[in-house]
Amino acid sequence: MTLEYQENWLNAYRMRLKRRRLLWRSLRSCKQLAVVADRTSNIAHTSVLAVTTLRNEMTRLPFFLEFYRNLGVDHFLIVDNGSDDGSDTYLAAQEDVSLWQTEQSYHGSRFGVDWMTYLQMRYAHNHWCLTVDADELLVYSGDDHCDLKGLTATLDQQGLIAFGALMLDLYPKGPLGQQDYKSGDDPRDILDWFDAGPFRSQRQYPLGNLWVQGGVRERMFFADAPQRSPTLNKLPLVKWNRRFAYVNSSHSILPPKINFAYNGPGGITPSGALLHTKFLPEIVSKSETEKQRKEHFNVPEDFDGYYDGIIKSPQLWSVSSVQYEDPSQLVQLGLISSEDWGLRADAR
Repeated sequence: MTLEYQENWLNAYRMRLKRRRLLWRSLRSCKQLAVVADRTSNIAHTSVLAVTTLRNEMTRLPFFLEFYRNLGVDHFLIVDNGSDDGSDTYLAAQEDVSLWQTEQSYHGSRFGVDWMTYLQMRYAHNHWCLTVDADELLVYSGDDHCDLKGLTATLDQQGLIAFGALMLDLYPKGPLGQQDYKSGDDPRDILDWFDAGPFRSQRQYPLGNLWVQGGVRERMFFADAPQRSPTLNKLPLVKWNRRFAYVNSSHSILPPKINFAYNGPGGITPSGALLHTKFLPEIVSKSETEKQRKEHFNVPEDFDGYYDGIIKSPQLWSVSSVQYEDPSQLVQLGLISSEDWGLRADAR
């Protein structure tokens, strides 16, 4: 037995143990969830599911739900983490939403991943499942004529079980917090600029996950420490199996081989973009709240400067900013793949 073989075998064994530990803690986390509205009996064998954890997102929810309904999501599995803005009441009234609620620590649940993994284990096995935050909108080449049903059918035909995406921050022209936005509006109407680069990617081991960094948040808030800037790669759409487990949000997943489904910007694997609408006008007041709650980031105190920077209502726009148009523009910029990898125009 060669040394290389021994190392590979040990790494594979460690990853299996890690996955089992994550699944076990997710199973235990179900005790933290209280059912508010259970409509999972409506989930059909062919249903495309979306799962998310949120808190106080009433401003975003009407557009978020409508956007993903139009894209082809059949049922939403949502954990409300102690909202006090009416999000829970609104969600409980939606016929395609099953809702759970908890007051437990978001940080302590691996930022909601434990709760969502439990729901995926129980309800998403053998379903295509989209894992997104309330401020993320998935777009891809051809999405104007090929919804998630068509996309996942093509992925199935090609033997693919995951679809990667670049998280692309959208921002306004003008100081943060100064724009007009009302619930139900398309956030892209006021958040219509982005940084087209630079982005850098590296493959990490033993998970094999990609690590993409760069973009506007690095330019504005982490220029002196780029290694600490946000991770921008995600695997949001997965043909779920109850043995799968996200490790760090949807940035990485176990088993490790699934991570190779995404090569990052300029890669050849099928990919889209998660338009990150974080910078709505409420971002300034929310940053003040989240700085005090300390529920985000592994070491929240290390990111006080990040929150302070947002609270000052900076201008993110620069002369190098690009105005967002549509996914075909992102293809031309090399940020996502073209639909010629296999999407069918008649799939919708």
